[in-house]
Amino acid sequence: MKKKQSLVLGIETSCDETSAAVVLNGTDVLSNIISSQMDVHRRFGGVVPEVASRRHVERMTLIIEEALTKANVDLSELDAIAVTQGPGLVGALLIGVAAAKALSFATSIPLIGVHHIAGHIYANHLVKPLQFPLVALVVSGGHTELIYMEKHNHFVHLGRTRDDAAGEAFDKVARLMGLPYPGGPQIDRLATQGSPSYDLPRAWLESDSLDFSFSGLKSSVMQLIQKAEGRNEKINEADLAASFQQAVLDVLVEKSIRAVKKAGVKQLLLAGGVSANSGLRVQLANRCEQERIDLRIPPLELCTDNAAMIAAAGTYLFYEGKFANLSLNADPNLSLIN
Repeated sequence: MKKKQSLVLGIETSCDETSAAVVLNGTDVLSNIISSQMDVHRRFGGVVPEVASRRHVERMTLIIEEALTKANVDLSELDAIAVTQGPGLVGALLIGVAAAKALSFATSIPLIGVHHIAGHIYANHLVKPLQFPLVALVVSGGHTELIYMEKHNHFVHLGRTRDDAAGEAFDKVARLMGLPYPGGPQIDRLATQGSPSYDLPRAWLESDSLDFSFSGLKSSVMQLIQKAEGRNEKINEADLAASFQQAVLDVLVEKSIRAVKKAGVKQLLLAGGVSANSGLRVQLANRCEQERIDLRIPPLELCTDNAAMIAAAGTYLFYEGKFANLSLNADPNLSLIN
């Protein structure tokens, strides 16, 4: 595929970050502005969709203007506008899609709808170009998937969660432990202070399966806490956090290595919000070094939701001429596989 010079504006509003970015040629981040709502939602113990949507409305125009200003780019210089179409919170997605469509209509700049998970995968491309074929482990609050890619914009599922996503399990267990939102980073922090002394299950499923399941693990933690409370015993929070996290990481790491070997590839990508987990980064890196697998992990600022990754993924749709029209709509259940 012959690449063209490209300047793409990315827009991301799938959950509780309002973000806009300008990316050159799919790799060079000229700006990546992120407005987080974490402090707003913390008092509710989680993301409130209606509140998230309203905050996106309040911030969207300002964030886009800031991204263009920081990149020293005028709207007229853009080649395309890439926006997260889904999956995500439908109300939040609608704000970004509406903004992108309005800009496209007003300027006649091509519009591109991007899958949120594709964006997380392409966050790695912003650091160093992807080397195909490859396998990506995508781990976030709503997704836990193993994906095979033989070329740009070509995705094949090797495995996925059958119930709770890993990030969702982290947040639910954190709530069971009485930890503040967001729970994932709290468990990661506590885990470094404890040891995995509690016996918790690993859901391996069928011997050849690359799928995941974390609901049973979450239930085991709940039962452990309830039994301790019934006996008036004190739970060691650090040890419980370390035990739970290790139970999750053992499965994520092992199934990722199996997927790489099964697909016969040499490169593994880590993507999604949970890729910021320090234990996962270290353990996956150690295992990949042992197995001589080329592991790519995005820097922390590109792990969470951001528009630069959407612009990067959108760039390769732009190269293929895969544009959307003004009937583009938010799709909270958008499939990655066409």
